[in-house]
Amino acid sequence: MSAIATELSAAELTKGAGLPKWLAPLLIIAIAYIVVPLTGGSYLFEAILLPFLALSLAGVGLNILTGYAGQVSLGSAAFMAAGAFAAYNFNLRVQGLPLVASIILSGLVAAAIGIVFGLPSLRLRGFYLAVSTLAAQFFVQWALTKFSWFSNDSASGVIDAPKLFIAGLAFDGAVGRYLFALTVVVVLTFLAHRLVSSQTGRNFIAIRDNETAARIIGIPVLKTKLLAFAISSFIIGVAGVIWAFAYLRTVEPAGFDLDRSFQILFIIIIGGLASIRGAFLGAALIVVFPLALSRLGNFLLGDVFDSGVLDMSQRIVLGALIILFLILEPDGLVALWDRVRRRLSLAWQSS
Repeated sequence: MSAIATELSAAELTKGAGLPKWLAPLLIIAIAYIVVPLTGGSYLFEAILLPFLALSLAGVGLNILTGYAGQVSLGSAAFMAAGAFAAYNFNLRVQGLPLVASIILSGLVAAAIGIVFGLPSLRLRGFYLAVSTLAAQFFVQWALTKFSWFSNDSASGVIDAPKLFIAGLAFDGAVGRYLFALTVVVVLTFLAHRLVSSQTGRNFIAIRDNETAARIIGIPVLKTKLLAFAISSFIIGVAGVIWAFAYLRTVEPAGFDLDRSFQILFIIIIGGLASIRGAFLGAALIVVFPLALSRLGNFLLGDVFDSGVLDMSQRIVLGALIILFLILEPDGLVALWDRVRRRLSLAWQSS
């Protein structure tokens, strides 16, 4: 409930300032579509923005399930893999199928898998549900490795992603793939925002806060839980398409391992549960942090700070950050951001 209060206070602050709530997102989108493509370099797109967009969308999907509906999942990477491989096979085996249709169908495949592995939520809760969702992670990764049909009988299991064509337009190069990923993320984030603001989103929150009370007031608990798994898996599956098609440009099971699932979980914990904005703030930290840590380590320690030390340091610092956020600020970066913005607004009004 504190996360909801944070969202409401931010809305009241914007209203009090006399600015419409949609102005800030519109300005961000305008900058992302116009300014960034004209000024950004290849490194910005390839190393920062593309993984940021894919992980942000995956965070949005998991936040719907965990932050809003209260269903813990540790199998997000499995749904990303399902979406990526499904889109690849739809594009490969169905001649003339538009890329947009392949992406939508891949999301539906991931949603179907999410419903199957969401069935234990009808009986299990909390830690037991989180452990049961690991079955999705291990099963999907095993199936993609075991059956070479999914990777078009590639000996290595690694396949090249198809080129991005939509309505005759080719999204080539770093800028083109960035615009493709940005468009998908903007559309799905808008729909996710509308969803959590609707009666369905309120049903998710009611089940998260008190499942028994939700059942008493007439909310179909079992149906709503499965719907949360389906919607979350759909969004995460599409995020897998962006990760494979736009960012890595390859599709392989190893890219969607358990570490990826934990990474997405860390994103929503650090960014803020039950907040769409929190997924983007958490993804920004997760993407930028290793790059900043690498630069700082090389500056301080030189050649001693190799990839092994970087990986170990990253895990240690991220673990410490998660513990600090859980203890000091459970609502994550989004709560800190709103607090700073509120103080700046008060200071501006007083001056």
